[in-house]
Amino acid sequence: MNLKINEGLSFDYVLLIPGYTDIAPGEADVTSRLIGNIFLNVPIMSAAMDTVTDARMAIALALEGGVGVIHRNFKPHQQAEEVEKVKRYLNWVIKNPSVIDQNATLGDLRNLMVANNASGIPVVNRNKRLCGIITSRDLRFCTDDRVLIKDIMTKKVIYEKGTPSVESAQKKFDTYKIEKLPVIDEKHRVIGLLTYKDMDKKRRHPNAAMDGTGRLLVGAAISPKDYDQRIPLLMESNVDFVIMDTATGDTKESAAAIQDIKKKYNILVMGGNTVTAEATKRLIDAGADAVKIGIGPGSICTTRIISGCGMPQFSAVLDCAEEAAKYNIPVIADGGIKYSGDIVKALAAGANAVMIGNLFAGLKEAPGREIIYEGRIFKEYRGMGSLSAIGAGSGDRYCMKPGEDPVPEGIEGRVAFKGELKPYLHQLVTGIKKGMAYCGCHNIDELKKYRKFIKITGAGLKESHVHDISITHEAPNYSK
Repeated sequence: MNLKINEGLSFDYVLLIPGYTDIAPGEADVTSRLIGNIFLNVPIMSAAMDTVTDARMAIALALEGGVGVIHRNFKPHQQAEEVEKVKRYLNWVIKNPSVIDQNATLGDLRNLMVANNASGIPVVNRNKRLCGIITSRDLRFCTDDRVLIKDIMTKKVIYEKGTPSVESAQKKFDTYKIEKLPVIDEKHRVIGLLTYKDMDKKRRHPNAAMDGTGRLLVGAAISPKDYDQRIPLLMESNVDFVIMDTATGDTKESAAAIQDIKKKYNILVMGGNTVTAEATKRLIDAGADAVKIGIGPGSICTTRIISGCGMPQFSAVLDCAEEAAKYNIPVIADGGIKYSGDIVKALAAGANAVMIGNLFAGLKEAPGREIIYEGRIFKEYRGMGSLSAIGAGSGDRYCMKPGEDPVPEGIEGRVAFKGELKPYLHQLVTGIKKGMAYCGCHNIDELKKYRKFIKITGAGLKESHVHDISITHEAPNYSK
């Protein structure tokens, strides 16, 4: 029997060969299609891990152009609440906002404000027409909850009619020094609400990844066993897409789940994880709108060691992306990213985006608890196949039954605290742009077509890293 064993390569053992360039790094366009018609301004996702992505991380990343995926160790209703936090954080026009009748009491208003986390409410008359507005500023010196709204509201209301424009809304905010701007229809009924806070957020975050209504993008993890419980709640919270969160997606159960979801729900589904062209094709045939690539490359994952199965990540991305491209289906490289240069290699291999866990786990916005060890600050980071994560609910991801003695495929540890996401992400994204400029690629599509790789040896890897020196001042984008 002639057995042919193919060679597989990790990111470490590959480099892109520089080429002629006519652009500077700042001119490179890193916009990329993620799934369906959803595009990211930065080709980076945060992993669906309980020490990486909750609403806080998802908001911070989406504001800078990427997207977070809410993990599923949350109960279904908790996960939907996290998604809703992200979707409510930023708006263009808040459609069908809460309103209050002018004959309601101050006590009614306070309850409505608490329930909707609102600081200003349009006031309507019995015909549901706008007749005033009341904000927390109006309540500051009124303590009697029996007072009627009409007696303390602002009656001269500045508003937008029909479809507002950014220019018109901004002019009214600036001219009248207001914080809330109701939007009305031709019958003077409230159909929307603009807020100065949202306008200011948009101005401060021009690169934010948003849906068609101006809300931040966010995804959520599901499994073949719980999608019917999670998806209706997630859709109610306006999730943008869901990810089939399994250790290996090339299973009968995963394919059947994707087929069923596409029949029942109008939602984008990312299948995964896979490492071969054949598995990628099966998920695409099942209806997957994108495919996630990677089995065992994560720093906290022990799947390859425990099971003996997997594929070096560069080779996996290269093979799967080539197959998915035949059907115009995006792929996401999940795991194995240690430096910004690895992101460049993953994109050049055909990925539309990368999913990051370890590099984000040490950020302030990550949900892992902070640990002080020997005078330094660290943050907790654990694999979803670790004992504690399994105990928190992720066992079915690794085909474990309730009550079964767990056999983990991941570990628990700590990573150095890295500060806030924004400056750290700047280092990653600028690294991507530098790589594109070295190759003369103006955008991600050109980078995918570049395909000038060279395999390097262990000596070449050593030469690539800092060597023959002791680092006395660490760079923000490099450590060994």
